[in-house]
Amino acid sequence: MSKPKESETNFDRRHFLGAGMIAGGALLGGAALGLKPTPAAAAPSIGGPKFDERLGPQYRDPEWNRDAYARLAGHMDFKSQKHGWYSGVVHGVVDGEAIRPLMGFEGYSAARLIDNGDGTYQKLLRETVFYTDLATGEVLEEYTNPYTNETVKVVHVANDPFNHLIRKVFFQPPDYGGLNKEKRPDIPFILPWKLTESNTVTLASDIHLFYPSALQPDKWPRESSGKMNRVSEMFRYVIRREDIEDESVQSVNYSGSWGRITPWLPWMLMGQAPGHIYYQGTMGGFSSHDMVSPKVMAYGKKHYPKFFDAPDTWVDPSLSSLENYAREQTPAPVKG
Repeated sequence: MSKPKESETNFDRRHFLGAGMIAGGALLGGAALGLKPTPAAAAPSIGGPKFDERLGPQYRDPEWNRDAYARLAGHMDFKSQKHGWYSGVVHGVVDGEAIRPLMGFEGYSAARLIDNGDGTYQKLLRETVFYTDLATGEVLEEYTNPYTNETVKVVHVANDPFNHLIRKVFFQPPDYGGLNKEKRPDIPFILPWKLTESNTVTLASDIHLFYPSALQPDKWPRESSGKMNRVSEMFRYVIRREDIEDESVQSVNYSGSWGRITPWLPWMLMGQAPGHIYYQGTMGGFSSHDMVSPKVMAYGKKHYPKFFDAPDTWVDPSLSSLENYAREQTPAPVKG
């Protein structure tokens, strides 16, 4: 297979860096938390690092990148699943004060690959994110919002499905049921791999979206942060070089970090108050759900058991937690 020209490679790095590679991609509104995890790439972003010249020529091959990404995102025997995990802290960001830790989060996902037989793979994903008490780790059912002193019902993230197609070109931005109409040209799928030590490869993948909100303020005055959603997710992967380069390893484990900037969570009932939410946590993709904490595991088995297994077939639409909130919840009464 011919290599893309150097100018194409650099243009791809700076302007079309694939993103949202967490089990979630969905959490972008959940992103899926497009949260992410088995990777779930979405749309490229500006400013990605250039190709690391110390790595071998396969790292410049779109077909090799497609399969390497599929081995991170799922399992190439097409019978097994890939399990994602993520955990961290949800922060509130308001001008005039320090960033405020609000609650914990932890979740899990399950992904399955299907070979279409035409050089593309379907990635089928379910993902959850549960909000937890910072002190105890217990999954929250209610939360006293420190900005308003109001006790509100917690709405966890349960995105089913969040699917995408893995090809030799970068993914299109998620359309969230038609709300996001951004389209981008096809760019060869060459990821910004970086060698950090002799047997460690890292990967940076970011996504930045601005699209109409499913929670319009005229209908959702207490839940909506405004007419548009501005959401970013930043993923950092740490991978054993020998695993990603050994094509007999059909599913490559990884660890890393995940950050997300998003409007106020709708169930916090902040309306259009100034400020936003910032998630920061660790993530990983593994062969089992062993990383999930006992408290979250017990809660998930009781309330969200099907999310331990990936879907079997492609279903549309794939929505983030914001669009799912608009479909599954009802507007809170306006205070008199």
